[in-house]
Amino acid sequence: METLNNWLKEDGSSLLFILIGSIVAYYLGSKLISLLIRHFVHSWGRALPQKDTEKRQKTLSSLAITIWRIIVVFIGLVSIFKTLFPKIDLSLLFTSAGIVGVAVAFGSQTLVKDFLSGLFIVSENQYRVGDYVDINGATGKVEHVGARSTIIRDLDGNVHYIPNGTINHVINKTMGYSRVHFTISLDSKAGLDKAVTVVNKIGKELANDKQWSKKIIEAPQFDSVGVFTARSVDIVIIGKVQPSDQWSVTAEMRRRLLKKFEADNIDLA
Repeated sequence: METLNNWLKEDGSSLLFILIGSIVAYYLGSKLISLLIRHFVHSWGRALPQKDTEKRQKTLSSLAITIWRIIVVFIGLVSIFKTLFPKIDLSLLFTSAGIVGVAVAFGSQTLVKDFLSGLFIVSENQYRVGDYVDINGATGKVEHVGARSTIIRDLDGNVHYIPNGTINHVINKTMGYSRVHFTISLDSKAGLDKAVTVVNKIGKELANDKQWSKKIIEAPQFDSVGVFTARSVDIVIIGKVQPSDQWSVTAEMRRRLLKKFEADNIDLA
C-alpha cells in the first residue's frame, strides 16, 4: 500500500500532468492553428473570391491540425511510456539494426511519399476542401485533405480514400470560377434565329435576377451551333459563374428556356 502511495505521489502526478497537458495541447493547439491560418489566408488572399479563400482556409487548417495532433499524440505516448517504464531505452527499438527499425524503414517510405505529396498538393493549391474534382477516376467533392490521404465523396454518397502519393492527375472543376456549358437540341423547323434570341434574353434576365446575380459572372448566352441533321439542330450555351454554382445555374437556365420555348412554340427535337 505504501509503495502504491509513493508511486501515485511521484509518477502518478507526472502521468496526470502529461495527460492534461496533452489534452489541452491537442484541442487548444488546434483552435490556435485554425485562428492563425484564418488570419493568414484572409491577409494574403484578399484578391481571391470569397469561396476560394474559405476553401483555402479549410484545407490548410485541416492539414496543419492533423499534423499537430499526430505530433501531440506521439509525444504524449512516448512521455507516458517513459514514466511507466523509465528503465527501458526506447532508442534501442528504433535503431537501424532492430526489427522495429527495419519495419519502420520499409513502412515509412510510403508514408513519407504520401506526406510530401500532400504538402505539395496544398502548397500548389491544386484543390481545396469543398472543391469538386476528378482524381484517379474518383469524381466528387473533397471532404478532407490529410497528411496521408484525400477523402472524396461522390454524387452517390460513396466515400473514396485516395493516398496522396498515388495522385498524379487532378481535374479541379471549381477552381477560381466555373462554366455553364450545355446543349439544347431543336427541331430543324423551329427557327434558329428566334431560339438564339430567346436564349440570350433568358440568360440576361437570369443574370439580373437578385436571387441569381451573385452566382453569375457572365450571363449564359448562345455560343455556337453543334451537330445538325435534317430533323434537328444543336445549339451550345455557355456562361461564367462562381465556383460550384454551374449546376444550379444550368438547371435554372434550362427550366426557364423550356417554359419560354413552350410559350413561343419553339419545338425541341
